[in-house]
Amino acid sequence: MTSARPRPLARADRPRILVLRALGLGDLLTAVPALRALRTAHPEHELVLAAPARLAEAAAATGVVDRLLPASAPGRAVPRTIDWTGPPPAVAVDLHGNGPASHLPLQALRPVRLFAYAHPAMPRIAGPVWREDEHERSRWCRLLTWYGVPADPDDLRIGTPSAPSPAPGAVVVHPGADAAARRWPPERFAAVAHALHRAGHRVVVTAGAGEGPLARQVAVQAGLPPSAVLGGSSDVPFGELAALVAQARAVIVGDTGLAHLASALGTPSVVLFGPVAPRLWGPPGLPRHQVLWHPDHLDRARPGDAHGGQPDRRLLRITAAEVLTAVARLPEPVRLPERAATAPAAAARTQPVPVPETAPVPVPAS
Repeated sequence: MTSARPRPLARADRPRILVLRALGLGDLLTAVPALRALRTAHPEHELVLAAPARLAEAAAATGVVDRLLPASAPGRAVPRTIDWTGPPPAVAVDLHGNGPASHLPLQALRPVRLFAYAHPAMPRIAGPVWREDEHERSRWCRLLTWYGVPADPDDLRIGTPSAPSPAPGAVVVHPGADAAARRWPPERFAAVAHALHRAGHRVVVTAGAGEGPLARQVAVQAGLPPSAVLGGSSDVPFGELAALVAQARAVIVGDTGLAHLASALGTPSVVLFGPVAPRLWGPPGLPRHQVLWHPDHLDRARPGDAHGGQPDRRLLRITAAEVLTAVARLPEPVRLPERAATAPAAAARTQPVPVPETAPVPVPAS
């Protein structure tokens, strides 16, 4: 992870950069390379992120955001207004989308400079051309580079959290996603969790707000105790979630925010894709991140509806046996010695955990 330059103490006349990225956790983490580039290029500025209030702890954990300005809208819509006070921003940056919906709320603040992609409906913005087939991290780094701010899409790591993990060395299984199209069947997650549990792993099933029934279903079918489920009635607090992932043996997850958290922390992961190609939202191409995807014969970046109401057929082609084989290919985690650890946590990080090579339970049919 690139070190950000030291920042001065806040002062009333400190120039400010406003970044609009009012989306979810995964969206925030894919924007880390761009945010870090802005911090490096403007060390004297206060970097303000317009995003949902629930992401405040995650934004602080990036190490580059000074303050979160609450901003949100239903679904993945754009906030119509931004509750900005004081002088106009020195720089406003649209990392939310492309076009009038996200450009206009920033323009209304009358920033000295506005960084945004060009759009036919906004002819006064002379930004770069938007590309549909581009990885999300690369998209925003290319935007900044066009405006003279060098940005590296591979500079995505965040610092290891200082809190202890609630389950050091565990395999984290996350069956949820904010759309059914990206939600692998719970019985298959259960088959994987059961096999890993039988092989000697400690398995934890994580759940976001409202995903408690799904996580409990997976845990019951996998033969795990109720204590194996974290979250559900509400989101797992970010500090606890980050500590869990940072000290995990591996993360098994669909195309959702927890996959990006594993990438940001360098934790081995197996990520399952369906309606959207991994080349748009996938983890870095490293052995510690295994990607599973079975597209049709046409090489399209978005062959399905990422927000559809049914599991995508490409996602359903992935079997439990494939996931277990991918887990077996993962290298041991590399833990950075950033802090002293308690003896139990240290032991969990250094002892290898055996991974089964095949699935010892039946794989449910699609």
